[in-house]
Order: sequence, then C-alpha cells, then structure tokens
Amino acid sequence: MAVVRAARDEDAAAIVDICARGYRRTYPALLSSEFIERMIAEFYHLERVSKEVPAALPGWLGYQVVEEDGRVLGAAGGGLTAPGTGELFVLYLDPDERGRGLGTLLLDRITGQLRELGATEMWVAALDGNELGIPFYEARGFRKVERRRTYGSTEADNAWSWRFSRPI
Repeated sequence: MAVVRAARDEDAAAIVDICARGYRRTYPALLSSEFIERMIAEFYHLERVSKEVPAALPGWLGYQVVEEDGRVLGAAGGGLTAPGTGELFVLYLDPDERGRGLGTLLLDRITGQLRELGATEMWVAALDGNELGIPFYEARGFRKVERRRTYGSTEADNAWSWRFSRPI
C-alpha cells in the first residue's frame, strides 16, 4: 500500500532520479532537449534537492514523497506564495508508476498542508500541450487562468505554460 510522507534526507537521490526521469519522459515533444537538460541541471541535482528536503515555511513545505514497499515512487512540493494563496511547485512520479492514483495522493497531501497554513486558493502551472498534467489538474477542479512564458524559458525557447487555480 502506498504511503505519503515528508521526505527524509536519505530520499534525496530518489527524488532527483524521479524528477529528472519524469521531466525527460514528459516533455520531449514539447521542449528542446537543451531546455530540458538545463532545467534538470538547475532544479534536480543532489545538492539542491538535499537542501530542499526539509520545509522552510511558509514558502516551501519541503518535499513530500509517496512510498510503497520501501521504494519512493513520486515526489511533490509546494508552499504559500502570498497570504491565503498556495502553489504546487513540483509533482513527478516514476514514469513507470503513472496511472495508479499516486499523483492524487501527493496533490491531496500538498493541498492539506496549504489549507493548514490558511490557504483558500491553490495554483499550479502545466506546460502548454502537456497531455498528462493538464487533464490531471482539470479533473481535480483546477481551471485555466492565464498562459505565460514557462519559468526559466527565454524567447528562443518558445515554451509556454498554463496557470491553473482552484479554491481549496
């Protein structure tokens, strides 16, 4: 049975692996390989993830993981971006474990944490054309609000994301 819990220091390598593999598997038809590798190098390396395992409230809840039989299968993180407003910053699953409800478990965990911090609305961004993420968020009550340049992208990258919101 899958369990969601706060990540521990020893989970950092698994988080790096899951996020990097998830990023590479999700976006090759939407982003250049150069952009993909640049984002992985910036966000999903052991030194950075290790520092971000613990919470730095209220802006970062710390990494949360879903585990089954001692194996980390997914990771997520979020935090408050303003009073009453929370955001899911990251959610990736082991690509071979998608479709089992593990993403929903992680989303529910972050949503609950944000509520505990007083959030009444929650935001998330999904890359325009992301055929996994967009339907996932829409099925859970998120609605498209705005389209804007993807975080970390330049004009040359031509990468756009949808920002979604829902009350919580």
